[in-house]
Amino acid sequence: MRGSMRRGWRMTIRGDLGFSIYDLQRNGSQIPNPKSGIHNESRSGLLRPPRITMKHSIRNLIWLVSVLGLIASAPSAESAEPKPLKALLVAGGCCHDYAAQKNILKEGLEARLHIVVEVAFSPDKSTKATFEPYEKPDWAKGYDIVIHDECSADVKDMAYVQNIVAPHKAGTPAINLHCAMHCYRTGTDDWFQFCGIQSASHGPQKPIEVKFVNAEHPITKGLAGWTTGNEELYNNVKIFPSATPLARGAQIVPGRDGSSRTNEYVVVWVNDYHGAKVFNTTLGHNNTLVGDERYLNLLARGVVWATGRNQDYWKSDKQ
Repeated sequence: MRGSMRRGWRMTIRGDLGFSIYDLQRNGSQIPNPKSGIHNESRSGLLRPPRITMKHSIRNLIWLVSVLGLIASAPSAESAEPKPLKALLVAGGCCHDYAAQKNILKEGLEARLHIVVEVAFSPDKSTKATFEPYEKPDWAKGYDIVIHDECSADVKDMAYVQNIVAPHKAGTPAINLHCAMHCYRTGTDDWFQFCGIQSASHGPQKPIEVKFVNAEHPITKGLAGWTTGNEELYNNVKIFPSATPLARGAQIVPGRDGSSRTNEYVVVWVNDYHGAKVFNTTLGHNNTLVGDERYLNLLARGVVWATGRNQDYWKSDKQ
C-alpha cells in the first residue's frame, strides 16, 4: 500500500457495485485502484465519489432484487412445517351416521392440524360390529394416536377387548368419542378404566348446555361454553380416580306430567391410562354437532394435548 495513512481511514466496498475496491483518506490523498482504473481525486485534493454509469446502476439493481428474492424464498427453521401426526380413526357400529361422520372428523382435523387421518370403517350397523385392525397383535404400531368412534356394546370377547387396549396400556395416546364409552360391556372394568368414566345410558335428544369446569387445562383454556342442538346426555355410573373432568353438560328433560328436571353429568374429560394420555367426550351423536367448529376445535386440542405436541401443529389460529 502506498501513501500515508496518518489520521486516515479506509473503506472497502466489495461486490459488483459499479466500482472496485478503493481507499479513502481524510488528508485528501487518494490511491487509484489499478484494477478498476477509476480515479476519484479532485483537483482540490478532496474526495469525490467514483463515477457510476446508468448501466452500472441497472445491473446493480437487478442483482440486489435477485438476492432479496432468494433470501425471501429460502425456508427457515421457524417457517418449516412439522412432520404430520399419523392418526387412525376407527368408526362404525350401531345407531349413528358413521359413514358421514368419519369424513367430517377426518376433514375437520386435517384442516386444523398437521395430521394425516387414516380411517378404518365398518359398515356393520349392529351392536356387534368388529374392526379388522383389532385382529392384529400390534394393530396400533406406527400411529401417533388412535381415535375410537365405534359403537359395539355387545362385543364381549375378552381377548379381543384386551388386544384393543394393549397398545394404549403400552403408551399409545387415544381419543374416545360418544358411543365409544358404551362399547365392550364384558362385565369387567377393562374398557371403562381405559375411558376413565363408565356410562351405561343416555337421555333424550335435547339441547345440552356445556360448561367448562377446568379453565386452566391446556385443552379448555380460553374456551367458552355453549349450548348444543339436540344431543344425547350420557350418564356417569363411575368416575375413576385417573379421570380429570373438564366440562359438564346440563340437559332439561321434560316429564310426562308436564314437569321437568335437569340432569347434569361430566361430558368432557381426560384420563391417565397407565401413563397414556386419553381425551374423551360423550358429545357427538348428530352430524350437526360433529361438524360444529367448536366441537372440532375441542377435538383438535385433545389431539395436540394427548400426543404431547405444541402449537406448531396447528395450521391456523383456531385453537
